[in-house]
Amino acid sequence: MSSSTGTGWAQLRQQARSLETQTETLFHTYSQIASSSNVSAKPSEDEKKTEAQLEDILEKREILISQLSRLLDSEATLTSSALKQNNLSRHREILLDHRRELGRIRSNISEARSRANLLSNVRSDIDAYRSSNPSEAEAEYMLDERRRIDSSHNVADGVLSQAYAINESFGLQRETLTSINRRITGAAAQVPGLNNLIGRISAKKRRDGIILGSFIAFCFLVVFFFR
Repeated sequence: MSSSTGTGWAQLRQQARSLETQTETLFHTYSQIASSSNVSAKPSEDEKKTEAQLEDILEKREILISQLSRLLDSEATLTSSALKQNNLSRHREILLDHRRELGRIRSNISEARSRANLLSNVRSDIDAYRSSNPSEAEAEYMLDERRRIDSSHNVADGVLSQAYAINESFGLQRETLTSINRRITGAAAQVPGLNNLIGRISAKKRRDGIILGSFIAFCFLVVFFFR
């Protein structure tokens, strides 16, 4: 009796775990419908099928849990009964969580469908109003164009403001460099012999440049003469 009871318990638990896995898979499909940006005005065939499958699996799991509970009540071994009681409690908790998840996703789909229907109705009313009032529609179109032009002007003004700010920054940098140059020149004038040294260095550079230029010209003349 104990062996047959254990076998029946194991089989029922295996079925329960398999149905829990199937429930998770269906929840993934059902959640994609809820998260879709274009929820249909009426439930699609896939949505109806997925929801019906979830309801059916949850009912099957409820029956399995009842069968497990009856087997546990007939269990004579206290040690194994305690372990099985924990397993049974876990199955009940998962079933309760899944029923709550089904209600949450179903509510999300309903809210998304209500928003989509409301937006569709508003658009239909606007289109109907424009059709019956062409002059008003034209005036609204002109206002929209005016708003787009103003927006373009605002963007252009922003770009010009940035350009003016950059130009002003460059001006400040030039003033800073000019001030630094004046300070360096003033400091050099105050140091005895520094200007004379700088002059000699400049004269030497000019002399070296003249010599190098003369040598290059001479080389050109030699090459031109012996061609």
